[in-house]
Amino acid sequence: MPLPHLLLLLMVCFIWAGNFIISAWAVQYLEPVTYTVVRFAMVFLLIFPLLRPPAPGQWVKLVATCWSVGALHFAFLFMALGRSSDVSSVALLMQVYIPISTLFAVIFLGERIGWRTTSGIALSFSGVLVMGFDPLILAQLDVLLLVLLSAIALGAGTIMMRQLKAVSVMNFQAWNALFAFIPLMALALWIESPVETIVMSIEAQPSVWAAVAYSSVGASIVGHGTFYWLVQRHEVNKLLPVLLLIPVLAVLMGIVFWGDRPGPRLLLGGGLVLSGVLWITLRARWRRVAKPDTPPAT
Repeated sequence: MPLPHLLLLLMVCFIWAGNFIISAWAVQYLEPVTYTVVRFAMVFLLIFPLLRPPAPGQWVKLVATCWSVGALHFAFLFMALGRSSDVSSVALLMQVYIPISTLFAVIFLGERIGWRTTSGIALSFSGVLVMGFDPLILAQLDVLLLVLLSAIALGAGTIMMRQLKAVSVMNFQAWNALFAFIPLMALALWIESPVETIVMSIEAQPSVWAAVAYSSVGASIVGHGTFYWLVQRHEVNKLLPVLLLIPVLAVLMGIVFWGDRPGPRLLLGGGLVLSGVLWITLRARWRRVAKPDTPPAT
């Protein structure tokens, strides 16, 4: 990979890692679901001119994908950040969405995996179990559940996204913002007071809107746009190992800016999760480069 492309990928890693910190701070002033609604509203307002209808027969898949990747994933994630006393555990636990995606591909798409990929999945889930016995996690099991639900939603959405055809990344981002906004706004009106929360946040901490802009413009538009640009020029499996820097950077940022003090079980469990994710990613890469007439040993 040329150095400028690598630097762009590292920029994406920093932006997405920083989004954990920024969002954790923002949901101290905006209710989590309201924050998600405002985030998607800003994304839609910025890129709605790029909205294009999907190909015939894609509507149901598009709506289901947007509800999963957008509404459910981010709602659960921001609720977890709003309840959690740290950022590190959330950032590390979220990585379990990759083995979950692999399992969903086996169950729903009929993909076949061998014992080595299965061992990577088992390693990741064993890391979750180890993290679950950390005193910090035991004190906030609701956060653990919310993060796992967010990871399941993202894993399911990732599988559905693979079945979408002829939908560009920015077109998908626009539809995602629109379709996620509708159920999330209804949920916010039901369990929160979005108008009151927004007014109070403007009075208490106007800079929270800089956090919304960072999450909307930086993480969604710039981050996903840059990553898709790189995907068009490099194999995904060459990019994914670098993305493992995101939870590592998020943990470091959590220690520096959020005051996190991850314990040994949390770090060990997180290391197991990331090791399993890396192993799954490398196995997928090796299968891609294997000769067609020489099936890889999985």
